[in-house]
Amino acid sequence: MAGGFVGGDAGKRAELYEGRITGYFILACIVGSLGGSLFGYDLGVSGGVTSMDDFLKEFFPSVYRRKQAHLHETDYCKYDNQLLTLFTSSLYFAGLVSTFGASYVTRKYGRRISIMGGAVSFFLGGAINAGAVNLFMLIIGRILLGVGIGFGNQAVPLYLSEIAPPKIRGAVNQLFQLTTCLGILVADIINYFTEQLHPWGWRLSLGLAMVPATLMFIGGIFLPETPNSLVEQGKLDKARKILEKVRGTTKVDAEFEDLKDASDAARAVKHPFRNLLKPKNRPQLVIGALGIPAFQQLSGMNSILFYAPVIFQSLGMGSGASLYSSIITSSMLVLGALVSMSVVDRLGRRFLFIEAGIQMISSMVVVAVTLALKFGRGVTLPKDLAIILVVAICAFVVAYGWSWGPLGWLVPSEIFPLETRSAGQSIVVCVNLFFTAAIAQCFLAMLCHLRYGVFILFAGLIVIMSLFIILLLPETKQVPIEEMSYLWEKHWFWKSIVCRQDSDNKVQNQQAAAV
Repeated sequence: MAGGFVGGDAGKRAELYEGRITGYFILACIVGSLGGSLFGYDLGVSGGVTSMDDFLKEFFPSVYRRKQAHLHETDYCKYDNQLLTLFTSSLYFAGLVSTFGASYVTRKYGRRISIMGGAVSFFLGGAINAGAVNLFMLIIGRILLGVGIGFGNQAVPLYLSEIAPPKIRGAVNQLFQLTTCLGILVADIINYFTEQLHPWGWRLSLGLAMVPATLMFIGGIFLPETPNSLVEQGKLDKARKILEKVRGTTKVDAEFEDLKDASDAARAVKHPFRNLLKPKNRPQLVIGALGIPAFQQLSGMNSILFYAPVIFQSLGMGSGASLYSSIITSSMLVLGALVSMSVVDRLGRRFLFIEAGIQMISSMVVVAVTLALKFGRGVTLPKDLAIILVVAICAFVVAYGWSWGPLGWLVPSEIFPLETRSAGQSIVVCVNLFFTAAIAQCFLAMLCHLRYGVFILFAGLIVIMSLFIILLLPETKQVPIEEMSYLWEKHWFWKSIVCRQDSDNKVQNQQAAAV
């Protein structure tokens, strides 16, 4: 649970940690992970609603007319409309901006307050979207939803990583991804039924976003703050009590001492964002704050989730068939998350990243070749090719579900020391949402202009992502957070960077002592 580059005895004390899985710990994990359901529900519901005729007639009549003109034909450009994509991407731009405020709240007032604040904003956004009568109301609602996601995505991965014992930290942190996947699946199922409720089914889909927000807020009332955050705020007695309650034992001296040492190191850092630029934090900055969250979106996965119904409709499937296909793909995502939870702390992060990279590249190539041969020629896509496309997309989704989906949140949350963790997570969320918004805004236009080439582009990006992992990320499975610094010191590339600052510091200390 502890974190930070705290020297000396930290690595020795990590072996002395005691505790068991308690009911209190399980409850804290379940409630904390609900933040993922907000993100997931919106990912799922957005694509379904934007393919519903009643919604398009109300807000995007030109897209509706274009869709009707090609109702039973394949057409890459059916949904190429920047206002329509702004409906989706505005949420992520709002989340991007709000994450900086979320960083301050998370660090000063705790993870729990950020989670509850995000739930309130998400609830208001869902209510406004459900009652929207014009595009302005839709966008305002989306912005409030984005603020909620910005706060939730900032606090929830930190909360889960900090409250989990090192040996099962990977599986616990992936509860965030699991609830995200379940949120997507539930949204797709709801869309399948509400699409048949004319003319207000889309309002029900958008309004039901208030349900996970309500659950998260009510759960947050009973949610314990993490001992890390309480120690950071100077509430040592309360932190010790929570730690004992979560671990189910009073023998928490070793872990509590690590928490206090990490907190002392964190307090010495007055400017955490500036501290991220120091050489000793270079691996976390490059891998955790910039590389992994950017690549998570550049895989093209969220584009497929956003627009799965739209993609399948563009393939010539009817509205109901496209939503049904979306349920299949989101089910694959849940399956992938469950597989990842069961093996991530045994097989490791690197294995899942690399295996999935191969599978995702192969799937994108199959999709691209299939579309290159038959798609976009003004004819209905043959059934056998449509099945091949759905299978290939499912293979892509399930691979993402056990790799970049959950690990894209797990790895950054576990490699930052306490003194820069909130700032680092803020950058993680910011970069993630920036690329999410950019891809969401551009994907349908890319599909229209690049045609099948857009999937070749994603395959090429996944090759780069996989090489990035192979060369730069050491294995972090079952490594206590306070011992992460030793991984960089032993890594073939990072050791020359992080050890250089230690050498410089020793020289400066010797010079100061001589004076």
